[in-house]
Order: sequence, then structure tokens, then C-alpha cells
Amino acid sequence: MNRQSIFAGILIGLGAFGYLALGGIPGAVIFAFGLISVVLSATPLYTGRAGFTNDIGALVRIWLFNVLGCIFIGLMVHAVGGDSAERAVEVVAGRLAQGPLKSFIRAIGCGMIIDIAVWLYREKKSILPVIFGVPLFIVCGFYHSIADVGSWQLCRVQR
Repeated sequence: MNRQSIFAGILIGLGAFGYLALGGIPGAVIFAFGLISVVLSATPLYTGRAGFTNDIGALVRIWLFNVLGCIFIGLMVHAVGGDSAERAVEVVAGRLAQGPLKSFIRAIGCGMIIDIAVWLYREKKSILPVIFGVPLFIVCGFYHSIADVGSWQLCRVQR
């Protein structure tokens, strides 16, 4: 499960940095690549599992390994540089300006949408909720806890 959780973090990181490269609605649609890949590969992603289990220990492990995968992508983005790295700095500054309470509430909104999208995928075997769920949480201004950690790590190495 650990390697799979790292892989899920890598997939989300790739989608997130695609969003940072494009921005706006096109970038939000590209971000969906990460979650589509996660559900099709059945890898454990914290934001797709938190609403389905009471096993806090498993959720913490999934989150930790998702974060490691996303940090790996953040370090790769840093190594190649470019607009995604600069945009990540802006995103993190905005998150920090919100403060922890508002950021946490925004993360809950994202988690709800992603949990619903994953549940609908499992129940109906339709990828459509995933395709639309990711742009929805971005348009709503919600924060993806795993992707944000990758951006935060990128900002730390930018300094």
C-alpha cells in the first residue's frame, strides 16, 4: 500500500502542476488527469478515501505517502524551473494569507467533492463525476491538501 500511496501522490502532483502551468478552467480540466489516473489505477488517495473509512491509522499512512509522492513531483518541477514553479509560490502565498481555519474549511470542501466523485465512480463506473469534480473544487476555491503540500515544498526549495 505504501508504494501505491506514493504513486497516487505522484499522479495528483502531475495533475496539480499541469494546472499550475495552464491555470484557469483548462488547467482545472488537466488537473483531473491526476484523479482519473488514481481511480483507474485504484491507488489509495487520502482525499478519495477519507469519507469511506474510520481507520485513522490507515488514513494517516495514506496521507503521508501521498505527500511524499507529491513532494517528489514538486522537487522535479523545481529542478526544471519555469512558470509552474513561480505559480506555486503565488498559490502558497494565497493559502498562507487565508490562515489555517479558512484553509482547513476549503480543504473539507475539496474532500467532499472528491469523495463524492470517487463514490460515484465506484457505484456507477462512470468517470464523468471525476472529470467534472476536479474543476468544480477549483472553481469553488477549495484546496487539495495533497497537491498543496507539493506546492508548499516547491516554495521551500525556491528560497
